[in-house]
Amino acid sequence: MATAEGSPYELYIGGQDVPGTRGARSELLDPATNRPFAQVAVGSKDDARAAMEVADRAFRESGWAADDGARRGKALVRLATLLETRLEAFARLETQNMGKPLRESRGDIQYVVRTLEYFAGLADKVEGTTIPVPGSRLDYTLREPLGVTVHIAPWNYPLLLAVRSVAPALAAGNAVVLKPASLTPATAVAFARLAHEAGVPDGILNVVPGSGGEVGEALIADPRCRSVTFTGSGAVGRRIAELAAARLRPATLELGGKGPVVVFPDADLDRAAKGIGYGIFQNAGQMCWAASRLIVHESVRGPLLDRVRAIAEGLRLGPGTADGVEMGPLVSPEQVERVLGFVDEARNDGARVVTGGLRATEPTLAAGNFVRPTVLAEVPSTSRALREEIFGPVLAVLPFSDPEEALGLANDSEYGLLGTVWTRDLVTAHSFARRLECGMVVVNEAPLTFPQSPFAGVKASGVGAEQGQAAIRAYTREKNVLLQLGAGRRKG
Repeated sequence: MATAEGSPYELYIGGQDVPGTRGARSELLDPATNRPFAQVAVGSKDDARAAMEVADRAFRESGWAADDGARRGKALVRLATLLETRLEAFARLETQNMGKPLRESRGDIQYVVRTLEYFAGLADKVEGTTIPVPGSRLDYTLREPLGVTVHIAPWNYPLLLAVRSVAPALAAGNAVVLKPASLTPATAVAFARLAHEAGVPDGILNVVPGSGGEVGEALIADPRCRSVTFTGSGAVGRRIAELAAARLRPATLELGGKGPVVVFPDADLDRAAKGIGYGIFQNAGQMCWAASRLIVHESVRGPLLDRVRAIAEGLRLGPGTADGVEMGPLVSPEQVERVLGFVDEARNDGARVVTGGLRATEPTLAAGNFVRPTVLAEVPSTSRALREEIFGPVLAVLPFSDPEEALGLANDSEYGLLGTVWTRDLVTAHSFARRLECGMVVVNEAPLTFPQSPFAGVKASGVGAEQGQAAIRAYTREKNVLLQLGAGRRKG
């Protein structure tokens, strides 16, 4: 696997590295230093079409779709095993390309391993049903793979969020074309090479780095595309939905959030503070399900805020590969400007910066994309910092006096991905979880999910669900078969 300085990453089509037809390349930068560490081929519309053609041929001719699902499962288990043996190399590559601390990248790759194992176990369990119908007839359904599925992955969890959809698509028997984020394509290409080594047929898993506007749109517009899965911003998600709808293709869209964290006065404040810190400062806050709105009862606001502030100020910033680092850099200089722009605007709106709100300027950090963990208080309800997804380590704090007020504040958002509740009271926990307008709710826990748990949002947070058994069904179509059993020979 290429990881050395200057090592090239090509397109991966038909089981081999392929240079882009235009010969264009871009440099991959280490966010901790903004220095290049590798180059990647940049795909074009022609490369996208070539990948779709290869994938379609592999779907029809390789036997992957027609094979016993148990064989696909075994191939995915081999892939999981190979990835686990190379976990450290993949984690280091992920950290080098994206910036997060190495311990987080190790956890991400282990999650990918578990995702592959989970969907490998479902590969031979894609079942139909029998349906009672009148007369001497047999009616049943089959679930068949869609064909070529397109997957457009984000940069914040480059391999994890790619494989989250790629794994069920492969398990169901589809051929896949993956477009990784332009900033972070390295582990996707390395993963495709590993799939070849694991015995996944050539052309079943293809990777085409390139821009969303060119490569992504070309993949979705291709007549061989049978579905599209996207994780990213709402604006891009709406564009993808338009392109998919024009061809009547199903689309699964996971589009971000503005997660409310509601802390009741009976909560364990020490545990809550740790969970809140993890929920907003992990991955430098670059998470769709970041716990970015702290809604805390006024009676415990001061003590909790003191605890969260101490956590924020105690985090060790640095390159993700350095020992003891607890928060790495943002992914790019542009992301730094975006995040600090939100903070500056909130300050101008009248918000109080409790801590952070600045770039890290120490000599060892100044060249990288480091922003100090930030907590904002007294944020006006109209401030963009309270209403829009910042995608950085910025927490906005709001007080409440009664549960109905807390519920109103929590649901006052166009997003509805993940909500968090901190309370010792089971009645409060269950009743509040039911009324939160979120696709997922965790109680007395930092943001957490598992491959077997549905991952889905409501409102502007997306359409469809990832993970769990429903995910593999999303990559199949249902066919109905009706047999007449009672027609005998005609007399005479």
